[in-house]
Amino acid sequence: MSEILESYVSGHWVAGSGEGREVRDAVTGESVTRVSSEGLDLGAAVAHARTKGGPALRSMTFHERAAALKGAAGAVQEGKDRLYELSARAGCTARDSAVDIDGGAGTAFVYASLGRKGLPDGTMIVEDDFIQLGKEGVFGGRHVLTSPHGLSLQINAFNFPVWGMLEKLAPALLAGLPTIVKPATPTAYIAVEAVRMMVESGALPEGALQVVAGSIPGLFDELGGQDHIGFTGSADTAAMLRGDAAVTRRSAHFNAEADSLNASVLGPDAVPGEPEFDLFVKALVTEMTVKSGQKCTAIRRALVPEGQVDAVAEAVAERLGGIGVGAPGAEGVRMSALVGTEQRDDVRAAARRIAGAGRVVFGDLDSVDVIGADADKGAFLSPFLVRIDDADRSEPHAVEAFGPVSSLIGYRDADHAVELLARGEGSLAGSVVSADGDFVTDVVAGAAPFHGRILVLDRDSAPESTGHGIPMPQLVHGGPGRAGGGQEEGGLRAVHAHLQRTAVQGGPAVLDRLGQ
Repeated sequence: MSEILESYVSGHWVAGSGEGREVRDAVTGESVTRVSSEGLDLGAAVAHARTKGGPALRSMTFHERAAALKGAAGAVQEGKDRLYELSARAGCTARDSAVDIDGGAGTAFVYASLGRKGLPDGTMIVEDDFIQLGKEGVFGGRHVLTSPHGLSLQINAFNFPVWGMLEKLAPALLAGLPTIVKPATPTAYIAVEAVRMMVESGALPEGALQVVAGSIPGLFDELGGQDHIGFTGSADTAAMLRGDAAVTRRSAHFNAEADSLNASVLGPDAVPGEPEFDLFVKALVTEMTVKSGQKCTAIRRALVPEGQVDAVAEAVAERLGGIGVGAPGAEGVRMSALVGTEQRDDVRAAARRIAGAGRVVFGDLDSVDVIGADADKGAFLSPFLVRIDDADRSEPHAVEAFGPVSSLIGYRDADHAVELLARGEGSLAGSVVSADGDFVTDVVAGAAPFHGRILVLDRDSAPESTGHGIPMPQLVHGGPGRAGGGQEEGGLRAVHAHLQRTAVQGGPAVLDRLGQ
């Protein structure tokens, strides 16, 4: 029997008790670890964050916190080979691991730089100049931002155990909030190893970072108005957590980022032979296969002009046919396993519902040729593309298969494309692939209220484009409605979101001293 994965709480590495939940290798089916938080004193962990980590961080200036964050990120970057090894056990190819591990460290480095360059070398941010509130100018006000006397609890999804942690940790640390990380069980062993690297580096003060492998019963009872909760996962779980008394009665800050039915739109100008047609096909295949489609920003709906459905279906199927599925590192493998067989079975069930609304263009949910591994032991699944001839069917706009699955849907004109985009009821990411400026403007303007981010891709921007599915730390990540209604990253916006804004009134001499 594999060992219980250790947590880092109250300054010590300690394993939970009991049998725990077994986590298996996504590729081989072998046991990797067991996860349990049974017996851990979570109340003591909260107290440790409040009494040890919080005061230590608040005593540091923004610049000192930025330097500490840079050191922690450097420890993850230096240890990335070990993290790559662990990620392979979760079904990640080297390309997948780079998005998570290098992307996570890179995000933290960006925030360290933003903190050094964009925040004062003090502990208070003064947002504005003196605002005169009287005729003589002897009375006015200013707004200041200060660190709450609380903690940041992050509850993360399985698909990005490193990036998902660091993109929340970075702004919290800069804001002076100690963090408790609750990683998703299937990939907790990766997140815990990254935390171990940061703790052992000595870059962060004690109490600034803790990790709980397993469930967190009773922890929400300890939270209140000085605390921040950052959640990534399903809309159903977000709704449950949002209804907890910690949020509804004690007003803990709650931010959710949930999975969504993201879409990409091919412009009417992008016919076969045009660069934008090829860019669209490549982007769709990339989003279906990177992380085996287990991305909250992946393209779930591909919207194309009605007259182009056949051409796009043929081109995408041809490209998907060249995607080798199998063990990470095996020759010819471009896509590996889903995180586990339970996840694979969930994706199969959802994909069958979508397929019932149309016809399969590519893939077989029950069979896949696997390179370098046993298809019966690993959580492998073929890329799966469904053509939906009736755009009004509800399934592609309501059912998400969180894996290498996408729907191909025809639209009539720009207004119809916007209507279909809106039927996702809120998305993290959308994209428009077109060189037709008028069409792009119409779609972006119409779709923006339903999206947290929209990428416009054409032949001119393609050489530097970061792609449909990659959130950038300088830009906001989140979305309305089904996408959770929250917002992460966005440069220093995320730091400000963790701080308390206070209006201070008084005379000019008093207010001029603020922040000095």
